[in-house]
Amino acid sequence: MNPKAKPDLKAIELLVLDVDGVLTDGRVFIHSDGGESKGFNILDGHGIRMWQRAGLKVALLSGRASQATTRRAQELEIPYVIQDCKLKLPALQQLLAELGLSPERAAYVGDDLMDLPIVRHIGLGVAVANAVDELKEYAGYVTVRRGGEGAVREVIEYILKGSGRWASLMERYLT
Repeated sequence: MNPKAKPDLKAIELLVLDVDGVLTDGRVFIHSDGGESKGFNILDGHGIRMWQRAGLKVALLSGRASQATTRRAQELEIPYVIQDCKLKLPALQQLLAELGLSPERAAYVGDDLMDLPIVRHIGLGVAVANAVDELKEYAGYVTVRRGGEGAVREVIEYILKGSGRWASLMERYLT
């Protein structure tokens, strides 16, 4: 693990997610007509909704452009979607500037080498369980769940519970 100090989870306002390998299992199905499909985990989607209900922001940052990603972002009402992005760190820095946030106020979840510059730069860098070893080495948190299998939900619960926001979100399910 990297020697960064543990981030202040209460300070995190923005969750930025890679898509392929994080919100999906990393597989892309190319159909004979040129279309493609991906599988998204419903636990992750519900976690994103809980994150939004807590008044927090979420963004998608993907190296690939995909209609499936666009559609999923629309379903979840994710306003910040950056696709076909080969250099992710400058794109993230621009998003942070637009939102008026410092890197310490954001978390990022990734799985591959192109995510490494962000994980080294952000307040809380996360690697999914099946991420490449180099990313895990620098991540402040490594999930138990694999990408596409509820890893994003795990991260959301980790931050919301660690910041004291979880209990109030649970009230709607317990009353």
